[in-house]
Amino acid sequence: MMDSQSKYDKVFSCEFFPPKSEDAADKLRKARQQLAELGPKYFSVTFGAGGSTQDRTFGTVKEIQEEGRVEAAPHISCIASSKDDIRALLDGYRELGVKHLVALRGDMPSGMGDTPGELSYANELVSFIRDETGDHFDIEVAAYPEFHPQATSAQDDLLNFKRKVDAGASAALTQYFYNPDAYFAFVEAVEKLGVDLPIVPGIMPITNYVQLARFSDACGAEIPRWIRKRLADFGEDKASLQAFGLDVTTQLCERLLAGGAPGLHFYTMNRSGPTTEIWRRLNL
Repeated sequence: MMDSQSKYDKVFSCEFFPPKSEDAADKLRKARQQLAELGPKYFSVTFGAGGSTQDRTFGTVKEIQEEGRVEAAPHISCIASSKDDIRALLDGYRELGVKHLVALRGDMPSGMGDTPGELSYANELVSFIRDETGDHFDIEVAAYPEFHPQATSAQDDLLNFKRKVDAGASAALTQYFYNPDAYFAFVEAVEKLGVDLPIVPGIMPITNYVQLARFSDACGAEIPRWIRKRLADFGEDKASLQAFGLDVTTQLCERLLAGGAPGLHFYTMNRSGPTTEIWRRLNL
């Protein structure tokens, strides 16, 4: 049991990406309605750098805030954005009554070259938000239990995380993972560096092996070999794959919560079913 993490109130949250069509928006509204019944602390909404999804993010956040059932927590990225751009977004979110932000460096949009913008790293973004808005926002930052794929070393990644915390982060959300020991080891390592804040595990329900493998290869999240082998064996048997995926993910969540994790952050892929079923099995 991690006493250092179990001392925090448990926070459960869900993440969405902004829909690209009106049909997708309708499906997301239905998913939000169903997930709101569970009583999560907030719904986070992802954000594309350089204008690719920024307007859709703001529109989705506005809709969530106006629904009034669950607070919105927009992602905000500094890559390919000026300080004036970020300042305008912060003002817009304050006007909507937003209290939570997820502050990320973000990925460089294709065709933008190597020009990151006025702020190059997430710790600089966190500092800028604090300078501009004081304590108005709770600021979540990203953590990588299996280390960021672009990190030069494990120790450098831990120090990068500490810089974000020292800049004024309120809590952290991790990249998804399926090896709970990676999470526990990460928490122990950063706490030895003096980090003291909630580090909430990110949970990706398993519903589609090809999609999951693609995401994982891109973001550096490891799918343990035994899970990959079992998922590959199911082939086109989606029902068996999803049943296995629910069992694996539920057991992961049980181990994390029993070990003191201060909540769970579900990557829903804009679907309510898998997250709702895991939530039910956990008796949250």
